[in-house]
Amino acid sequence: MKITTRGRYAVMALVSLASSSRGNPVSLKGIASQEEIPEAYLQQLFVRLRRRNLVKSIRGPGGGFVLARHPSRITIGEIIRTAEGADRTIGCRRSGRKCGMIEKCKTQEMWDALESRMEEFLDSISIQDLFEGKVYEARREVGA
Repeated sequence: MKITTRGRYAVMALVSLASSSRGNPVSLKGIASQEEIPEAYLQQLFVRLRRRNLVKSIRGPGGGFVLARHPSRITIGEIIRTAEGADRTIGCRRSGRKCGMIEKCKTQEMWDALESRMEEFLDSISIQDLFEGKVYEARREVGA
């Protein structure tokens, strides 16, 4: 799992949306302003997030976005995978890269294990956990 600005911004935006919305739609302009993320960038991200049923768009006056599910049911790993795309991996075997060294590479198992631990850790944290300060507890459960 590779985490770029796209993944970080998606997490920031959804945490901001969850904290601002309280069930009411929040505009991208409001999220962009609060998180200091370009609105045009958020528009692109929210297309992906909506397609994967992480957010819902509400049209009309007072419209905007709301979370599609309760914050406890949306994991940080799911947000990052949605934003980054499925091909964003660090382990060569899982990414399908062909360098000609995979069979004799002494580091490959480490990269694959690191990727698995990262995904496990990020999947153990929900948006709700961030609100409740439970990230440390999730780290301990994963063994970090």
